[in-house]
Amino acid sequence: MSSWLSDWWSGGTAIVEPATQRDAARLAQLHGASFHRGWGEGEFEAMLTERNTLVHRLRLGRKIIGFAVSRLAADEAEILSIAVAADHRGRGLSRNLLLTHLGHLAGRGVRTVFLEVEENNQPARRLYERAGFAVVGRRERYYREANGQQLNALLMRRDLS
Repeated sequence: MSSWLSDWWSGGTAIVEPATQRDAARLAQLHGASFHRGWGEGEFEAMLTERNTLVHRLRLGRKIIGFAVSRLAADEAEILSIAVAADHRGRGLSRNLLLTHLGHLAGRGVRTVFLEVEENNQPARRLYERAGFAVVGRRERYYREANGQQLNALLMRRDLS
């Protein structure tokens, strides 16, 4: 009873599932709220039609609260973006999203996954490190903040097999 009540109060159980074309506007909204240069609805619509792109949404009840996007090439993939709405962070939902997304990548024959993360983004780095990613490179002044400051990117890798 208390588990059911807890799920009801929080909006339900978080579900990771494939995103659809109808999700493009919400995914763009989440991306824009999470990153300096947000991707537009058209960019998400295009990604959702590409055969080499895997997009998952994180849904709590009827509301989409996060997403993960990867591009696949042969037996490798690159996580292009992952985000969870600010008011739902810090609850382990991004870990569930990431691990489920990685499982689907492995199911498609992906053996190695790469991603880039801003060097100073400690929450994201902790998420990726706890999920088994390791730093394998660095790109100097790769990201530019709204104020013009340039930030380094870390290239991370995880083997799935």
